[in-house]
Amino acid sequence: MNIFRLVGDMTHLASVLVLLLKIHTIKSCAGVVEEDMAYEINSISLKTQELYALVFATRYLDIFTHYHSFYNTVMKLIFLGSSFSIVWYMRRHKLVRRSYDKDHDTFRHLFLVLPCLILALLIHEKFTFREVTWAFSLYLEAVAILPQLVLLQRTRNIDNLTGQYVFLLGYFLLHNLCSFNLRLRRKSEYRIQSIVHIKLGLSLLYGATLCPLDMYVILTWISGLVQTLLYADFFYYYFQSWKNNVKLELPA
Repeated sequence: MNIFRLVGDMTHLASVLVLLLKIHTIKSCAGVVEEDMAYEINSISLKTQELYALVFATRYLDIFTHYHSFYNTVMKLIFLGSSFSIVWYMRRHKLVRRSYDKDHDTFRHLFLVLPCLILALLIHEKFTFREVTWAFSLYLEAVAILPQLVLLQRTRNIDNLTGQYVFLLGYFLLHNLCSFNLRLRRKSEYRIQSIVHIKLGLSLLYGATLCPLDMYVILTWISGLVQTLLYADFFYYYFQSWKNNVKLELPA
């Protein structure tokens, strides 16, 4: 295990605990936007939570068939359990579900699923059920945060716990990208760093053909970069609010 993977996992775990703590403690998925707690607005997107539950469900299908390590198994169980727990809270808990505002969380997240599935069927490491579902989870993870960011953009005012959750999640994805790059460097059988860069350049300059594995690695990189870019605007305003010690607000 590399340091980026460890830091990423712990950051992801922290983001999930922050969100579960928020929902379990105040029995609400809304954020308080006035100091006197005069009213609340929806701040947690159920659409994003459902997408992440789907990401982990398709990525960790091998949890009971392929054993890697105790740490790996425990983290998979935690991420699966926490993701579906959050969805259950927001859909079924008699108090929490009342605070969920469908009128603001209107992003059509199912339109993200189909393109990711088609892309996974076309570009993957190997055409097996396990590899295709893993590729699908990778592509879907890149855009799963979109409903949450759109919701925050609409409501503008963001409570502290929601802001910390989104920040930690973005920080995890950044470390995840670094971890993936390090794992590729260690996999000598791929020899990816130089080969893919050369082939990508040749394909752009001379129309050379990229094999599916080359395209898969390139799209994996692109997926990570897309995730990072989606968070760029949020990170900017998050650090501005932290530096100036003011409430986090996103522009309309």
